[in-house]
Amino acid sequence: MTCEEAEVLLHALIDGELDAGHAREVEAHIEGCPHCAALMKEYQEIRQAMAETDLRYKAPLELRRRIEKALPQPQPQAVVPSRRSVLRGFAMGSAVSAIAATGLFAIVLRNDDEQRIEAEIVSAHLRSLQAGHLTDVISTDQHTVKPWFNGKLDVSPPVIDLTAQGFTLVGGRLDYVNTREIGAVVYKRRQHVINLFVAQTANTERRPATMTTLQGFNIRRWSDHGLNYWAVSDIGADELTEFGDKFEAAMQANKEG
Repeated sequence: MTCEEAEVLLHALIDGELDAGHAREVEAHIEGCPHCAALMKEYQEIRQAMAETDLRYKAPLELRRRIEKALPQPQPQAVVPSRRSVLRGFAMGSAVSAIAATGLFAIVLRNDDEQRIEAEIVSAHLRSLQAGHLTDVISTDQHTVKPWFNGKLDVSPPVIDLTAQGFTLVGGRLDYVNTREIGAVVYKRRQHVINLFVAQTANTERRPATMTTLQGFNIRRWSDHGLNYWAVSDIGADELTEFGDKFEAAMQANKEG
């Protein structure tokens, strides 16, 4: 195991997400590598410091009053829904959303949902880096990778060969994010893996790209023509932006052609 591979898996080891075989492999590398051992110690100290710090935040009473004031007042004889039932309605995506569409609740839940999905995306990326998990179909030919997805998903992810632009197509696989089976198209930039996760969405409007960082990984997220895209990698944000821009440009060129 190289230092680069070990560094990717250190967080998973600390969080207990590795199977016994991979955990022993990382631990064996750490025992013989002062650099990774020091990095492991640093991560553990950060984890301990966070555990000992009170990171909980209690919203001020005035915010609660504003939210409650914004909610529609019950009509005579109407049954006033409890806060628990309202939140359950959000989770189920029911028509109770009319009660909460007044702003703050909807915005908070929507942001939380995006953050949760990004966390799952990073977890899926980490799983793929374990031996034998990166690809279900191995090929640098987009005409081999794309047909492999046919029949396995409701919508097959676009597969673009960007090898000439410096991002080598290496294959694809099925993965799970937000309890849904989605496609992942795999690229490499030098020795760095880029996972491009693609999922269908009801919103057909184009959503401009945004860049976030989570657990040391950069995530470029955008939407176009009913598909959500998440490109995740440990390469720099500028290179991941370049990847996304070239992918979108190639997609546009294919549509125009």
